[in-house]
Amino acid sequence: MAHPTQLGFQDAASPVMEELLHFHDHALMIVFLISTLVLYIIVAMVSTKLTNKYILDSQEIEIVWTVLPAVILILIALPSLRILYLMDEINDPHLTIKAMGHQWYWSYEYTDYESLGFDSYMIPTQDLTPGQFRLLETDHRMVVPMESPIRVLVSAEDVLHSWAVPALGVKMDAVPGRLNQTAFIASRPGVFYGQCSEICGANHSFMPIVVEAVPLEHFENWSTLMLEDA
Repeated sequence: MAHPTQLGFQDAASPVMEELLHFHDHALMIVFLISTLVLYIIVAMVSTKLTNKYILDSQEIEIVWTVLPAVILILIALPSLRILYLMDEINDPHLTIKAMGHQWYWSYEYTDYESLGFDSYMIPTQDLTPGQFRLLETDHRMVVPMESPIRVLVSAEDVLHSWAVPALGVKMDAVPGRLNQTAFIASRPGVFYGQCSEICGANHSFMPIVVEAVPLEHFENWSTLMLEDA
């Protein structure tokens, strides 16, 4: 869960998010080294009194400032492409959930069950209980088994939405008339919060996403109770 003074990302709750955190640190270190080098060159040029008015061109310098940026871009691009393909992999999902965006709530349908589905609305501030988070809690959570591949089919009923849960490293556009898919594996139990990440109207800020990862036996008990209440 993010907090007001947080400087970095949330703790990773999925293997993909762990890879994204490593890539962020990798790219940030490269940017830091480049910034340090450029700052040093600027300070050296401003502070030095030595100049050479007769250097019109330099083949060596041109080679360096052409090859070096190319190498740096390759060092950034290769791990980025690896993560991109990793995020698109969906191998033998144990559970498929259809998430539909509406103005302004989410509806979930567990397609492996005949009649397991519900709407998920934000809990108004005046109805919150102590310990609940303002603008993030919902009346129904999307419950999933931990350490299991979960496929999420994402679409929208009316306008563009985006289903995003930062701790799981998931963000997928919900487009009316189009069915997009993403996948994740919750590597630890917990409650993970997200929000619609596409401006979708006046109440865009009031359609949160809550994913609860639980052990498999707890998920089976929850699904049984939900089916009995349906």
